[in-house]
Amino acid sequence: MSAGRKMTEHVAHRPVMLTEVLAVLSPRDGGVYVDGTFGAGGYSRAILEAADCIVWAIDRDPDAIRRGEDLAAAYPGRLRLVHGRFGELVALLRDRNVTLVDGVALDLGVSSPQLDEAGRGFSFRADGPLDMRMGADGPTAADAVNSLAEKELADIIFQLGEERHSRRVAHAIVKARREEPITGTLALAGIVRRVVPRSRDGIDPATRTFQALRIYVNDELGELDRALVAAETLLAPGGRLAVVAFHSLEDRRVKAFLRARSGAAPRTSRHLPATQEEGRAPTFSLIKGGTIKPSKEEVASNPRARSARLRAAERTGAPAWPEERAA
Repeated sequence: MSAGRKMTEHVAHRPVMLTEVLAVLSPRDGGVYVDGTFGAGGYSRAILEAADCIVWAIDRDPDAIRRGEDLAAAYPGRLRLVHGRFGELVALLRDRNVTLVDGVALDLGVSSPQLDEAGRGFSFRADGPLDMRMGADGPTAADAVNSLAEKELADIIFQLGEERHSRRVAHAIVKARREEPITGTLALAGIVRRVVPRSRDGIDPATRTFQALRIYVNDELGELDRALVAAETLLAPGGRLAVVAFHSLEDRRVKAFLRARSGAAPRTSRHLPATQEEGRAPTFSLIKGGTIKPSKEEVASNPRARSARLRAAERTGAPAWPEERAA
């Protein structure tokens, strides 16, 4: 979305599972909270309305930070916008003399404003440059599809998009780019649709390929791993972590991290010595053993909520695990 568009255009946007995330965070007066994926500002606004607290809003998208200036002006001194990646939370906040917080919220994946702006290249429903970068730096999706080897493309599409026709898609991409570079979203979507059959559930054949490229370009899974470790470091005892994921790759990572850090991961064998991880004090206690799902009413009013899953945990008083032992 262009910088000129104002936050007021997105006031009506309600983030997925807002009620459930607020219930997990339980904002209190005097608390300090992190909205690690500011986007259109929905979580930040709700937290600020729930209590007389401070919210540090992080986003790697400079457009999101610019859009947030109106909202920050409405909560002077309480909403503090920071441009950066949520995987760098510890450094970003320590630079601002913040070492402990009472809650961290992460709404993973692409934001609604990014999807709405064709020029960002996330959507295959409107033509735009094949970009997909959440920030303003690094290689684009066009760079990837026009330069990566066919096998590497196939592996990315299979592993990050869980597309079972990944080899067919990669071959079609390489064949098409020999004729001319693939630079637009509709051009790529058309290539994929010609070789991937439409599924019975009506999901567009290009969905998984676009997902894979977006995750690859933005290193989303690596960022998630780093953000979880950062939250463990920053949260004060009793602080809450709420993570909303939209597909299984993200959710599995969050699940594995929280199970390991809460001591809920199964032991390798009772006949073998405990691993180093098994010997460490749990840094989180699970608020709910599994996932929290959106209500039927929310799914009916917002189809994007259908695949959302919330995992929540509370920080114990144990020291954070060494970073190299991240799950």
